[in-house]
Amino acid sequence: MRIWFDVLTPKQVMFFRPAVEKLRQSGHEVLCTSRDYREAVELARIKKLEVEIVGRHGGADRYDKLVAGAKRTEELAGRVRKFSPEVSVTFSSPEGTRVAFGLGIRQIGLNDSPHAEAVARLTVPLVSRLLCPWVIPYSAWTGYGISRNSISRYRALDPAAWLKQKDASHTTEIKGDKKTVLVRLEESKASYIADSKLGSVGLIDAAVDELSQTADVAILCRYSDQIEYARERYGSKARIVEEVFDGVPLIKSADLFIGAGGTMSAEAALLGVPTISIAPVRFHVDDYLARSGLVSRTRSAKTLARTAKKMLADKRYREQYRKRAARALASMEDPTDRIIRAIGL
Repeated sequence: MRIWFDVLTPKQVMFFRPAVEKLRQSGHEVLCTSRDYREAVELARIKKLEVEIVGRHGGADRYDKLVAGAKRTEELAGRVRKFSPEVSVTFSSPEGTRVAFGLGIRQIGLNDSPHAEAVARLTVPLVSRLLCPWVIPYSAWTGYGISRNSISRYRALDPAAWLKQKDASHTTEIKGDKKTVLVRLEESKASYIADSKLGSVGLIDAAVDELSQTADVAILCRYSDQIEYARERYGSKARIVEEVFDGVPLIKSADLFIGAGGTMSAEAALLGVPTISIAPVRFHVDDYLARSGLVSRTRSAKTLARTAKKMLADKRYREQYRKRAARALASMEDPTDRIIRAIGL
């Protein structure tokens, strides 16, 4: 079988890589496309996932997104038509979904972010089958025009797809004499963030000011302009991680994770690293982690500082947290198996 994956983000590199490897090992022909996007391209290199670069990331501006997406759709159409896949797999790629629909290719769509309305509206109605974590209700999707019968839910959060794999291909650690705090900035160029002008600057200011006195703070950026901004704002108090990294060993080396996004917060929580979510939007995966006691959520600078200090100091809490996280991850299935079954293998 010929199968096409459109792999757009670092999360998708991690998420799709196990499925791509299993399919290739089974003798199937797999095409992986991506776009010119710093973190995704570099992480694919680190993880040895071969991708063809087609088009570029459109940035935060609506017009730039539109034009970049239109150009990429045209370029993808030619490449995919030549490859002639029998099925496509995307994590709600607007261009990938449009091309598959236009060429009449059966498509498997994955998504754990119904709050990202723009992407959902452009992709969910067009997929042959939508796969998502079980914590997301069917009603979160049916409003976008897909029938409930076309939705399959797996009992796992997406990071289970790579956390359940044995992989020692790359290591990145930040560890010194002090305890280590990782801070992940938000996805500032996503439409649901950029259009609403949401952000977590005040909370990150508070975290760096309070915690850098007794801990090593490292800030994980997504874009070159975020790196420059963080260097100017926090460079004297925190390490700004400029290189693209494999998140698993990096997170494992931390004592506390503070996340303004979604994927790495879930990843840290399931790895047993005490996690605080300061995400500027509410979403189903974050709600589940909070209900399960795997994430503490706050939008208050005072609460953030108090909670962070407690998590760093309380050994009993940390041990209980690790056990709770291990049980949660062990109870989850591997989404990779569901992807392969959805393909029809």
